[in-house]
Formats: sequence, C-alpha cells, structure tokens
Amino acid sequence: MKISLFITSSNSQLKYVSSPTEIEEQLKLKKYTSEFNNNLRLATPIMMGSLGHLMVGLIDDIMVGRLGPVQLAATSLGNSLVFIAISIGLGFSFAITPLIAESDGEKDKEKGRSIFQHGMILTTVLGFFMVLLLILIKPILYHLDQPDEVVELAIPYYEIVALSMIPLMIFQGFKQFTDGLSETKYAMWATILTNVVNVVLNFVLIYGFWIFPRLEIVGAALGTFISRIVMVFFMYYMLAKKEKFDIYLKRLKVVEISKKVFLKIVGLGFPTALQMLFEVGLFTATVILAGTFGALPQAANQIALKLSSTTFMIAVGIGVAATVRVGNQVGLRNYTELRRIAFSNFLLIFIIMFCFAIGFLVFKDVLPLMFTDNNEVIGIAASLLVVAGFFQLSDGLQAVVLGGLRGLQDVNIPSFLTFIAYWIVGFPVCFYLGRTLNMGPFGIWIGLLIALTVSATLLFLRFNYLTNKLIKEKNELT
Repeated sequence: MKISLFITSSNSQLKYVSSPTEIEEQLKLKKYTSEFNNNLRLATPIMMGSLGHLMVGLIDDIMVGRLGPVQLAATSLGNSLVFIAISIGLGFSFAITPLIAESDGEKDKEKGRSIFQHGMILTTVLGFFMVLLLILIKPILYHLDQPDEVVELAIPYYEIVALSMIPLMIFQGFKQFTDGLSETKYAMWATILTNVVNVVLNFVLIYGFWIFPRLEIVGAALGTFISRIVMVFFMYYMLAKKEKFDIYLKRLKVVEISKKVFLKIVGLGFPTALQMLFEVGLFTATVILAGTFGALPQAANQIALKLSSTTFMIAVGIGVAATVRVGNQVGLRNYTELRRIAFSNFLLIFIIMFCFAIGFLVFKDVLPLMFTDNNEVIGIAASLLVVAGFFQLSDGLQAVVLGGLRGLQDVNIPSFLTFIAYWIVGFPVCFYLGRTLNMGPFGIWIGLLIALTVSATLLFLRFNYLTNKLIKEKNELT
C-alpha cells in the first residue's frame, strides 16, 4: 500500500512526499547538501583566487591570440616546460595547507607558526631552484619537433616567464598558509589585483602605447613577471596589517629552524608534487604532440586546454576546501564527520562540473572566438571541447578527492595511482590514437578523457577505503 505524507519545509510550505522511503532518501541527501554552504563559503575565495591566477595566462593567450596563431602557439610552447616547473613547486607548497589546518584544529598557533615559517623558506628556495632548472633545460625547446617559427618566438617569452617562478613560489607560501587557516580572501584579493596590473601592462607592452614599445609576446611575458611581483608585496602587506597574523609572521630564530619540520613538509610535498607533475606532464605532452601536427593544431589545442583549465580551477577551489575541512577533522579525530564533509565536497563538484560539461558541448563553436578568428583553428578547437565537456566530471572529481586525501595526509599511494592513470594508461592511449592512428589532437584528447576517468576511479576507491578503515579502528577502540 502506498503511503502519502506531507512534510513542512523551512519556508512553512507543505511538500508532498510519496512514501517514507522517499523521506529517508531526502534525509540521506540532505546530510551532504547541508554542507554546501560551508564548503562554498570556504572554497569561493579560493576559486576566485585560482581563476584569477589562471586568468593571468588566459589574458596573455587572448591578447597574444590577436597577433596570430603562430604567436599563440609560441606562448603555448613556452609555457609547456614552465607549467611542469610550476606543478612541482605548487605540489610542495600544497603540503603547507593540511599541516596548518591540522594545527588550527588543535588550536596550536606555535606549531602553525613553525610550519608556516619553514614552508616559506622552502618555497622561496624552490623558486630560485626552478628558475635555474628552467634555464638549464631551455635547449630542449629546439628538439621537440616543433615548427621553427614557433620555437624562435617562444624562447624570449620562456626566459622571462621562467623568472616569474620566484615571486610565484613566495606567493604560494603565503597562499597555502592562509588557506590552511580558512582565511582564503587575501589570496583572492591579491590575484584580482594581479589581473588588473597584468591587463594594463599587456595592453601597453604587447601592442605598444604612448612611450611603451610594441613587444608582442615578450610584452606579455613582462606583464606576467611584474604582476606576480606586485602580488607578493600586496599579500605581505595585507597580512602584516592584521594583528591576528602577528604570531605567525614572527620570524624563526636560527635555533628554531628544525630539520624535522622541513622533512615533514617535504614528506608530504614531494609526493604531492609528483601527483601534479604526472598530470601536468601529461597535458604538457599533449601540447608537444599537438605541435607535431603544425602551428594551427597546436593553437587549437592551447585554446581547449586553457578553457578546460579555467573550469578546473573551480575544482581546485573545492579541493582545497576539502583539504582544509578534512584536515580540521583529523585534528579533532572525528572521522565520521570527516567522511560526511568530504563526500559533500564530492557531490558538490559533481554538480558544478556537470553544468560546465553542458556549457562546453553547447558553446563549443563560440568559445574559441575569444582567442582567434582563424576558421581552421576554431574548427579543431570545437572538436576538442566536445571531449573536454565529457571529461569535466572525472577531472573535477579526481581533483577534489585528491584534496580530501591531502587532508588525510595520505600522499604516497595516491601519487602511485596518478602515475598509473596518466602514464601507464593515459599517455600510451594519447600517442596511439593521436600519432599511430593519425587522429591528431582529437585522438590525443580521447586519451586524456580515459586517463582522468581512471584517475578519478582509483583515487575515490582509495579515499573510501581509508575513511572506512579510520572509522572502524576508532569504533573498535571505543
């Protein structure tokens, strides 16, 4: 017999419910959706900051794209190696966030200060190291089977953007620290300012204006470099003027510098850097593979890559929220709540990325017009956006699950899982479909879809196993 019920909603209206089973299902769903506001409150500034950070490169591509497809392909090639260095550096800096979140959950400010100060030393040193590394590997650009005119333009752009690794890594130290304290708005403001500075500098330096010469893509590189320096000074100024950060900004004495703390950060940071390296490395490989088909396919690949990277920044924001909130629960030793909060983030990103997937499929012929008016480039980019639409779900989910695993400080096995997904499965498929079957960039992106799906599946299974294990162990002790 079917039972009909009415329940009262928060706005005092009666809502029809078909059966007690439906009530139970709604309550189960509400257990996760009730956390959406908390997740978004924390994640939104991070999303905006991440989008703002990406916008620096996106603005470069849009403004450089007006110069021509060869220039756009040159920035793509120049950024390909820089992105690998950035992924390594960011991976190390990401270790700061869960450690700060755990210390914040424990209300231990001295522990948080030590982690922050050691993290800042590490990220600054890494910035200089990455510049040196990028300079040393620069000759690789001549041996990637890329069009000569693209390589010639890419070199000076690459050299300047490489220098911007120093201010970028210093900023990351500040950003991951404030993210760990759930004070996410400061990095957002800094990146908004960065974009304003970058747009102005791009306009006057790329095209030439008033006393400024026309530098084209070199002007775009200078704009990025200068705007990142401004970003660091602004971030420090904002934190220094707030009394609540005084204890954290108090510099370590020499006797306070601890090898143990460095090793703890590196122990978390190195596997995280590998995770990012494996993923960014795969996408960089697609840039190089696409470049072997000529400047126009490479330009189309860059357009699709930049657009999919933009939506990925939303996943990054939710992922950091998952890291922080899971890290807080680790500090409180509340694993049941940890699992519920984490799954609320997984559900949230699934819904958001589903909307983006629909947008990519519907506007695939329109979005490339932001970058170029070349019909051949637009046609290739539109076909790639179809694939990008389908991998939105898996790309978003794997990023947020990784954030949850970082909150658990579980990084070694996830690194191995991402290696399997991207390089044991993904790259061979990309190469086989793209080069062997001569499907071009479209075949390469099918490989990306498969890699991201495998990654999301493996990482979710890992998180599910760990959280169930933690809950079971705690229940046995009590």
